[in-house]
Amino acid sequence: MTKISFVIPCYRSSKTVGKVIDEIDEVIKAHKGYDYEVVAVNDCSPDDTWATLREIAKKNKKVKAVNLAKNMNRPGAVMAGLNLSGGDFVVMMDDDGQCPMDHLFDLVKELEDGHDVAMAKYTEYKQGLFKSFGTWFNRKTTEIIMEKPKGLDFTNFIIMKKYVKDEIIKYKNPYPYFTGLLLRTTKDIVNVKMEERERLAGSTNFTFKKMVSLWMNGFTAFSIKPLRIATVLGIISSVVGFIFGVVVIFKQIFSGFSVSAGYSSLMAVVLFVGGIIMLMLGLIGEYLGRIYISINNSPQFVIKETINVEGKDEGEK
Repeated sequence: MTKISFVIPCYRSSKTVGKVIDEIDEVIKAHKGYDYEVVAVNDCSPDDTWATLREIAKKNKKVKAVNLAKNMNRPGAVMAGLNLSGGDFVVMMDDDGQCPMDHLFDLVKELEDGHDVAMAKYTEYKQGLFKSFGTWFNRKTTEIIMEKPKGLDFTNFIIMKKYVKDEIIKYKNPYPYFTGLLLRTTKDIVNVKMEERERLAGSTNFTFKKMVSLWMNGFTAFSIKPLRIATVLGIISSVVGFIFGVVVIFKQIFSGFSVSAGYSSLMAVVLFVGGIIMLMLGLIGEYLGRIYISINNSPQFVIKETINVEGKDEGEK
């Protein structure tokens, strides 16, 4: 019997998560030889999501309901779920019904054929222009910084083997970034084409602040390339300045060229070089800040209470 764990981070999903779990139950029961568990993590949602999960977990013992003490955003909630999952295969998916559960076993087949990770590749994204831009920009960043293979899409519907999950949860530092964690664990990752669904209800929680946070996390979490880029920019700026100085001196000596004191051009150069310096200092500060927070053992998540989690009673902190 192959057991599949479904890790679902939940935020403002009191109207949708029940339908998502019901569909999981229907799909798994339609395939013999498989069992399942759902690890639904309430990311300190301000609506009735936790109350909904409590009721679902009391009726269905295969549902592990987890309530976080504070909002940790999707990466922290997913890490909490992964740490409590015990299936042979582990699925990460959303709580809004957009993940096409009817194609689950298209992903399962890829793992049974020997691949380590399989994920949906949507032919068309059912999301707004703002989120689409964030997805595209983040994809291009990871291709440059983390050397993600071109054409490989990281989406919200992912299945992985247990050993991959076990390797990911060894990462105990704050700021988990799943694209980086997956890429440093295995290169055997495949896409399966399918169509993303419309949301069952509500609107996206992917705000501009979260988009910037996700991008910055990916930009600095698992690569020192940004620092190398800063070094290259510094070298280029120095070389351009040196060449300009040589040209000015050459014209002054051999052609009697006179350099006029132009306030505008001078300010432009000062602001340009000063901007590069401040950008580089900010980048270095971001790395130092992350090191400082990691040294202080800032938690990825804090579990307030659980239901149906072995070894943990409801209300345990």
